[in-house]
Amino acid sequence: MLLIDCPWCGERAQNEFRYAGDAERPRPADLERAPDTGDRSPWFRQVYLRANPRGSHRELWQHVFGCRGFVVVRRDTATHEIYETFAPGEEPPGDRSRSRTGSGAGARQRPVEAADGD
Repeated sequence: MLLIDCPWCGERAQNEFRYAGDAERPRPADLERAPDTGDRSPWFRQVYLRANPRGSHRELWQHVFGCRGFVVVRRDTATHEIYETFAPGEEPPGDRSRSRTGSGAGARQRPVEAADGD
């Protein structure tokens, strides 16, 4: 299980969050303005035709069992290591060096520094 550092609530378990999509792709314009004449192909591409990147990637998560706020999580999709978390619209913190890794469901998350010294 991953530990996600919510900017408002602190570090919480992954099961308190819901994946909300790719934080690197801009979302298409809202179709509510002209539902009958709006082109739905941008939303089709956004929802169904997504890349599955390997490596560092920014994702949007919602803290549904907490503050209900959104969090941008930059993590490695192959190792599940979380590099940084921050609120949407903010600049990523460059000096945050804490990282956590996971080895599957139920694995306890520890800082990398502590894991290396065992």
